[in-house]
Amino acid sequence: MSGSIEERLLFDETNLALLERIESDFDVSLETLSNELGISKSTVHYRLTKLRESGVIRRTVAELDPVAFGLDMVMITEVSVAHEKGYADEIGEQLKALPGVQQVYYTMGDADFVVISRLQNRDQMNNLIDEVVSIKGVDETSSRFVMKELTTDTGVFSNLSSAMRAKLLEY
Repeated sequence: MSGSIEERLLFDETNLALLERIESDFDVSLETLSNELGISKSTVHYRLTKLRESGVIRRTVAELDPVAFGLDMVMITEVSVAHEKGYADEIGEQLKALPGVQQVYYTMGDADFVVISRLQNRDQMNNLIDEVVSIKGVDETSSRFVMKELTTDTGVFSNLSSAMRAKLLEY
């Protein structure tokens, strides 16, 4: 954050409370939010609009259970690539376009990318690995298969410490 007045206004206590509440249940009504936060419905609407326009709220989605679709196999794949100009963007785009891939991270260290995939069976896992290694510039892969999911929480507020939350209010 550059620290402009508009950016600093994004993270006051009211906006943090509003964001925390809608992150856990975006389907909540403006009236309920108004009552819970002690502000008018129009103020809630205005704040949500500003948070959307600024990119803090990226999108509104329904959280689906992947297991309901038979996607109960999780694979974590480290991908090492040839280091050529622009490789990170090009290969990253190709990785994220593969069926079953949920997350792609460009990393520093032993691997260049970490790919998280959800699939229904071993054949799909094998096919995905074949597709990854067929990408021009991919040198090698190393995959791990999740035996038990302990947490898949991607929420922002559920993973913030009180110190991290306080830091948001400093800007």
